[in-house]
Amino acid sequence: MSGFEFGRETELVGEVTRGARAVVVLPDLRLKGGLDAESRLEEGQGLARAIGLDVVDAFALPIRTVRPATLFGEGQVQKIAVAIAQSDAELVIVDGALSAIQQRNLEDKLERKVIDRTGLILEIFGERAATAEGRLQVELAHLDYQAGRLVRSWTHLERQRGGFGFLGGPGETQIEADRRLIRGRMARIRRELEQVRRTRSLHRERRQRAPWPVIALVGYTNAGKSTLFNRMTGADVMAQDLLFATLDPTMRAIRLPGLDKAILSDTVGFISELPTQLVAAFRATLEEVTAADIIVHVRDIANPATSAQKLEVEEILADLGVIGEGGSIVPIIEAWNKWDLLPDEDRAMRRDLIAAGVPDRKVVPISAQTGEGVEDLVTVLSELLTGGAQVLEFALPMNEGHKLAWLHAHGEVLSESAGTDAAGAPVQRLKVRLTPRELGRYSRM
Repeated sequence: MSGFEFGRETELVGEVTRGARAVVVLPDLRLKGGLDAESRLEEGQGLARAIGLDVVDAFALPIRTVRPATLFGEGQVQKIAVAIAQSDAELVIVDGALSAIQQRNLEDKLERKVIDRTGLILEIFGERAATAEGRLQVELAHLDYQAGRLVRSWTHLERQRGGFGFLGGPGETQIEADRRLIRGRMARIRRELEQVRRTRSLHRERRQRAPWPVIALVGYTNAGKSTLFNRMTGADVMAQDLLFATLDPTMRAIRLPGLDKAILSDTVGFISELPTQLVAAFRATLEEVTAADIIVHVRDIANPATSAQKLEVEEILADLGVIGEGGSIVPIIEAWNKWDLLPDEDRAMRRDLIAAGVPDRKVVPISAQTGEGVEDLVTVLSELLTGGAQVLEFALPMNEGHKLAWLHAHGEVLSESAGTDAAGAPVQRLKVRLTPRELGRYSRM
């Protein structure tokens, strides 16, 4: 990822050298819920390897009291220093959030470059973003992250530029000038992304007017979404055993039984503690999920942390408004991927759960790698898209013209007539065929 250089000697956040020897340290805050420490540590190493780093050591340190200066206690900082010396590491990755002061103090004590989880994920996104939109989103997130970290910059940033007039005056410091430049660049990127969002909305509206349903693949990063996408579409989207192997959304047309055409959309993978800057920057991309007719939640069912990963994905879907208090407004199917990697006894147990109807939604066991179960998934999708619609009757007061227009635009109006309600007030009576997704959207109006 290219740096953003403002002050002449400004130290940039998130720059790492591929192949550098790295120590991964997990601050274990013992929070309830989410992934356990072992899974988090493994995920942190996966993030480091995804950017080409050589992980030479990794360990968790329990945090009972957060130290404002360094996060870790003095003895723990010494343990990290010993690990660095023994492994000859060049970089320390703290798999958690660090404040600018904590980051600077750790670098002073360890005499090594230190980056936190957000900086590492930003680095991955910066390398993987392929489209102009993706690069803009990553740059916006990076600038937002960097704006609060200019305190880490060197003393030249305290220099002042002279003001106007004969006597000059104190003027502005270099750090103030850098922040002003960052804010200006962020404002320009937001304007460009807003234009992208409007363009994407127009495309979405066209798709909604067309008779082609949209199926969105979502899931935890490295769950196998892109592998499933390639198998179902015959595409060649990058699919590797890497976290965040693909970032930019991809859409392809597919054929389903009973349908001439459907659109399959592959989206960015989710992850625990996804930086807030990235959630905000990628909102325009993630909004594609909210416009889908069906969501396929691809889960790595062979991962010991699969339940915690499911919760992380659903938290982000809830943040996007896909899942509300009354449940999901879009039908969700769970594709239990990597089924072939489960031991026989685990498969038997999970099949019993599916048969008993324990999961709260339709479940299809699959292996995107071998193709096992993919035809079953296609059949379920076809049945939902062709057989899920139902005919409903509406009696709309004359002052609810916006609802009448919405039903005409998003449903199949079978009959329409004027009438009166029980109180004798005029109403418009309609019979409309609506899909479950459209019914969910209408109920929220």
